[in-house]
Amino acid sequence: MDILLLLKAAIMGVVEGATEFLPISSTGHLILAGDLMNFMDHDKRSVFEIAIQLGSILAVVWEYRQRFVSTFAGLGRDPIAHRLITNLAIAFLPLAILGLTFGDMIKAALFKPVPVAIAFIVGALIILWAEKRAHTVTIETVDDIRPMDALKLGFAQAVALIPGMSRSGSTIIGGLFFGLSRKAAAEFSFFLAVPTLGIASVYSMYKDRALLSMDDMGAWIIGFIFAFISAMIAVRALIRYVSHHDFTIFAWYRIAFGVIVLVTAYTGIVNWTVQ
Repeated sequence: MDILLLLKAAIMGVVEGATEFLPISSTGHLILAGDLMNFMDHDKRSVFEIAIQLGSILAVVWEYRQRFVSTFAGLGRDPIAHRLITNLAIAFLPLAILGLTFGDMIKAALFKPVPVAIAFIVGALIILWAEKRAHTVTIETVDDIRPMDALKLGFAQAVALIPGMSRSGSTIIGGLFFGLSRKAAAEFSFFLAVPTLGIASVYSMYKDRALLSMDDMGAWIIGFIFAFISAMIAVRALIRYVSHHDFTIFAWYRIAFGVIVLVTAYTGIVNWTVQ
């Protein structure tokens, strides 16, 4: 058993879980971390990154298990449950359609450290802009979201097709522009991750099943477990944080991180393998 591979898988799992639900781009961090550690070959790493997202999804399902159970139990008779499922389906569609149409083209052109670093900085500027605006809350809770709001949030989420922009960040900051409270925007982003990442993970593993190997099973299990644990911590921490703070700190983190990557790439301090 390759201990170094398992250690790298654990680090990738922590990176995935810790960043998936924060507005700092898990995809961007995984691209950079995987590239820096020379973790697996490019194609196999891509499948690994998608697969360990299931650990992060499971963390959300577990954290909000009572809500998910009551929602599915209330289908057909509870209008609140019906509204949530409908809104999630509506919000899922833009990313699904645009991803199937342009996903491969975007992956070929932008899944590289330098474009990711630039997206980090651009995303940060959008966050700072959102926080600079007067934030008028018209939607206090997830249950107040209407179908048209869900569609807008779905298009906001689709911005995350650009690696480094952040799926959760695009949804949450989009929510602020559309009048959601910070908690409602964060929680809807969590819930929307379940169908979005779940379907993407299953589809990716089926499409690239030829790359799956029992030899890598240990690394996949380790990555999954560490993604679950770190995502659980991140979800709880973010909900506590947004109760009393804005998202400005994440913007400055994104700028600092993006600048470091650009400087190291330009000076050759770090030999990014795909630029």
